[in-house]
Amino acid sequence: MLESLKKSNRDIQVRSVNDSEFKTFGRVLKNLDTTEIIAASERIANPETDSVYTPSEESFEKLKIAEQIKNEYFGTLPTQIGYCYGHNSFLNAAEWHTSSEINIAVTPLVLILGHIWDIENGKIDSSQFKAFYLPKGTAVEIYATTLHFCPCEVQNDGFGCVVGLPLDTNTPLEINPDDPLLFRKNKWIIAHGENTPLINRGVISGITGKNFEINY
Repeated sequence: MLESLKKSNRDIQVRSVNDSEFKTFGRVLKNLDTTEIIAASERIANPETDSVYTPSEESFEKLKIAEQIKNEYFGTLPTQIGYCYGHNSFLNAAEWHTSSEINIAVTPLVLILGHIWDIENGKIDSSQFKAFYLPKGTAVEIYATTLHFCPCEVQNDGFGCVVGLPLDTNTPLEINPDDPLLFRKNKWIIAHGENTPLINRGVISGITGKNFEINY
């Protein structure tokens, strides 16, 4: 599939998460056995259109892997294990946290990633982003300095991704923040200028250049 994606995408090169270019964005977690959580994830139906994100899924958090993620990657901090499912093919936006994020590919998918240090005066050009392919079952840690957003599908029935984060991340704020980029708890975000729905919800337009689409 990776070779096919490389041929289908000329505007943005698609790399493997096992390539050296991924090292500044995250790392592959080969010590996590994802078999059980993928089986649980496959019982959740994909929406027919668009994508959905659920910060916390109780059935995931009862599994052994949830405790392992909590202890080994969040230093025993309270942790939530949720999911992002659905349909998406575009860069669209970039978010970041003050913590790492754990992603487990329930289906094959592509992540479009950037570096927070490439944002200057609230702007970043899309040419600074790179695309990485995750085969089904792959678990990765996405570093706190990595810009990321909704995964991109590489098959017609959409994508599925388990998401592990510190508890309450991506939940509604209880204050009016001074920082206009703080959109949810522990979630800062900028939108691509073409992403009118996000901008209409109050997200600042900060990504210029081509809104990359992953073709398959």
